Amino acid sequence: MFQTYEQIKRWRHETMPSVADDHFQLNAFHDQLMYQTVGIAKAKVESEQGTLPAPFAFFLMGSAGRFEQSVWSDQDHGIVFEGDDQNYFLKLGEEISHGLAIVGYELCEGKVMASNSLWCQSMNSFKNQIADWLEEANWQSLRNFSILCDSRVLDGNEELLLQLKREAFTLLENEPHLYARLMENFEFIKKGVGVFGQLLPEQRQGMKGEIHLKETAYFPYVNAIRILALRNGLSTAPTLERLVSLADTHPFVNEYDQDFRKLLDYRLRLRKEAANYDKVHLLPIAQLSRQDKQELKYLIKRGNQLFSKAKSILKEEGAL
Repeated sequence: MFQTYEQIKRWRHETMPSVADDHFQLNAFHDQLMYQTVGIAKAKVESEQGTLPAPFAFFLMGSAGRFEQSVWSDQDHGIVFEGDDQNYFLKLGEEISHGLAIVGYELCEGKVMASNSLWCQSMNSFKNQIADWLEEANWQSLRNFSILCDSRVLDGNEELLLQLKREAFTLLENEPHLYARLMENFEFIKKGVGVFGQLLPEQRQGMKGEIHLKETAYFPYVNAIRILALRNGLSTAPTLERLVSLADTHPFVNEYDQDFRKLLDYRLRLRKEAANYDKVHLLPIAQLSRQDKQELKYLIKRGNQLFSKAKSILKEEGAL
C-alpha cells in the first residue's frame, strides 16, 4: 500500500481530523499507521540484512500498548525474538524507530524503544531480565516491569509476548510482597483539586496556568486497574479490556468503566487541536467552561477513589 514513510506521514495528516473525535477509530488508525511503518522497515532491513532469522514479536507499550493514544503520541515499543541474533533485530528496531519518527511519533525520551538493547531481547534473555527487575525491586526496575506489562503485539508472533507475561505472573505469585513495592511505585498521584474544590494548575516552567491531564486525572485509573490486572493474572493491556475482565472478580469496577470512558472522550474533545505531543496532555484552566471544570474535578475525584479501593483490596488479600 505504501512505499515510503513520507507517504504514511501524508496519510496521517490527511486522515487524522476525520478520526480525532472517536477514541476507538483514532486508536485503530494509530495501529494502522504504525503497522504500515513496521512493514516498510521490515522490507528495508530484509533487503539489506537478509530474511528474518527467527520468529519475533514487535510489541507496543505505554498508551499505544493500552490502546489509549490521543492525537499525538511518542514511541513505546519493543521486540522479543527466538534465537540469539540480537544485532539483526536491533537493526530492525532502529529502522522502525526511524520510520515512526518520520511518520510523526516522537522518539521516547526514556529510550523505551526496540532500538534500545534493553527492549530488544531474545525470549530467554527477556525472561531473565524480568526476574532481575523483580529481584532488584527498585523504582526504575519496577517501572520497567510495569511498562512491559502494558504491552500488546502489533506484528509477529503473539505467543512470544504471552510467554513473557506468564513468566511475570509466576514470579509475582511466588513473591507476593512485590505487590507492595509495585503499589509504592504507582502511588504518587499529582494533586489536581485543592481543599476548596479548585483545580490546581501546574507551577513548572512553561506549564503555568495549565493542568497536566495525564498525571492528575488519567494515571490513577490506569495504575489502579493495572495492579488489579497483575494480581489477577490478566495478560490483556488496554484499561477498558482489563475493566471488563476484572468485573467478575471485582464487580465494583463496573461503576468506573463509564468514568474512564468519559475521561478518554473529555481528553479528545478538549485536546484534539493540540499542536504537538508536549501540549496534548496540558489543559489551560482559563479556557475551560464551568461545566468542563466540574466534569474534570469529578473525574479526578473518581480516579483517586478507584486507586484507593484497589489499594484496599490488595491489603485485604494480604498482598500489602
